[in-house]
Amino acid sequence: MADDSNKVLAEVRDQFGKGAARKIRAVGKIPAVLYGHGTEPVHVTLPAHQIGLLLRKANAVLELDIDGTTHTALVKDVQKDPVRQIIEHLDLLVVRKGERVRVDIAVHIIGEPAAGMVTELDAKTILVEAPAISIPENVRVDVTDRTAGEHVYAKDIELPEGAVLLTEPETLVVSVTVPIVQDLGEEPVTEATEAAEGAEAAEGAAE
Repeated sequence: MADDSNKVLAEVRDQFGKGAARKIRAVGKIPAVLYGHGTEPVHVTLPAHQIGLLLRKANAVLELDIDGTTHTALVKDVQKDPVRQIIEHLDLLVVRKGERVRVDIAVHIIGEPAAGMVTELDAKTILVEAPAISIPENVRVDVTDRTAGEHVYAKDIELPEGAVLLTEPETLVVSVTVPIVQDLGEEPVTEATEAAEGAEAAEGAAE
């Protein structure tokens, strides 16, 4: 949910292109564009350090102060340098009070299964519809004491208030299994192995 910590002072920009973007980033800011609801796109710059902290939360909602007017925006897309992982540009979507959006929510596993069991996260995210200003950061699946063969499907996950599941209900999200132990014993003898050993023996006799 948007709160005081999400308030960001945005400055309107009128310079574009790669050169202008480099200059913006050089002074500790990030170029961004705000759009949606049929409004004209607004190009702004945002403080890089503050944005980096806010984006640690998935589906971040920002309260932008643009020339004294507050705009609520959902972070729609983050473009990063593939090597340095520096944020290069943001796409921000205008959202309004009461509006609902479709978003992917991360699935987190908590707890430990029964002794000797392991858990597998078959779906890292689920798709939900939620209020734009109170998007859940994640959903949790408790695997405490679960045993082999137990499964958790999308329909089994408890969603935050106001969220509606859009992922196919029968989608497998988490499964509990017995770990596969690899046999590290002697390598099985095959015809190819026997042939190779025979060749080595022949070479030894010849020497």
